[in-house]
Amino acid sequence: MKEKQTGCKRVDIGGQAVMEGVMMKAPKAIAIAVRRPDHTIVVRHEESHSPAEKHKWMGWPFVRGAVSLVTMMSMGMKTLQQSTDMLGILDEEPTKFEKWLSKTLGKSIDKIVMGTAIVLAIALSIGLFFMLPELFAKFLKGIWPDPSMNFAINLLSGLVRILILIAYIIFCAFVPDVRRTFQYHGSEHKTVYCHEHNLPLTPQNAQQFSTLHPRCGTSFLLLVFVISIVLFSLVGYQGSSYIWRLLSRLALLPVVAGVSYEALKGLAHSETLLARVLRWPGMQLQRLTTRPPTDEMMECAIVAMNVALYGLPAHAPRTPEGWAVLRSYAESDPDYHPEADQTGETTQPVQADPTAAAEQPAAAAQPVTAIVD
Repeated sequence: MKEKQTGCKRVDIGGQAVMEGVMMKAPKAIAIAVRRPDHTIVVRHEESHSPAEKHKWMGWPFVRGAVSLVTMMSMGMKTLQQSTDMLGILDEEPTKFEKWLSKTLGKSIDKIVMGTAIVLAIALSIGLFFMLPELFAKFLKGIWPDPSMNFAINLLSGLVRILILIAYIIFCAFVPDVRRTFQYHGSEHKTVYCHEHNLPLTPQNAQQFSTLHPRCGTSFLLLVFVISIVLFSLVGYQGSSYIWRLLSRLALLPVVAGVSYEALKGLAHSETLLARVLRWPGMQLQRLTTRPPTDEMMECAIVAMNVALYGLPAHAPRTPEGWAVLRSYAESDPDYHPEADQTGETTQPVQADPTAAAEQPAAAAQPVTAIVD
């Protein structure tokens, strides 16, 4: 485990909620911490490198946004699968079909399953957020064939795309497991705030903060949808062919993602009145994708943060897979000493500086998907 460094500049940490836990991404590592049914916290750590480290052009402004969109989707699916494996609740005897599939595909089965899941996720996204709105636009074009109405058609189809996104999130929120994931999403944001405010990572300190964060992936998605309305309107209706219009929208998606990423980065690190106004819609949308977490959920997020920054604690027992098993979040702190953990004292929360971030109020003042790096 690395030693905790004090007095140095804090780095931006990203992350996402996973099955019964949280993933945190530091500049050089990823950590996933999940709460098992026996109440222990199991955490894994692996090195992570930005695509821009290998290919410099992937870090160029506007290009990095498209790269980030693809990376977020791929990493999101991978970490969800990993968290499910870490929970240890799917260790029952495999069926005959599963045994045959594993024997036939061998070690590549995980990659094939993951690839299939990503393809299905992309297909669902295209169907919901591109095909349906473009069918609506085609219907409107039949009613308003005048070219002067093209801008209005693009605007309305874009608004339908946003409404579909909101309806999809609300629908997911009715699933109990998803509601718990939204709580872990809130714990991720609170922990990131605590880190950004340079406070000791404890549930009491982190619970002070909001579940809404300006660098959240939810805000990024909304920016993608809003900026797509503008860019698609500038391009025009693209003729009467539905297929051609759909393909043109998909071709512009990397451009939309690039512009949206730069906009999110700029808005997240600015405290001007204009920046606050522009990021307000994305912050409000997060009220649908986050929920106030319990202290136990906060502990998972803190463990993921500590392990992403400092590595696995050397004193913690390991599973056969090499994951660390912790009884308490405090065991993930690099300053933790097992022999000193006998007092049972409760840590009092350290109050955050209200001037440190004007748009980061206490959680009590906020009636309530992944942070973008």
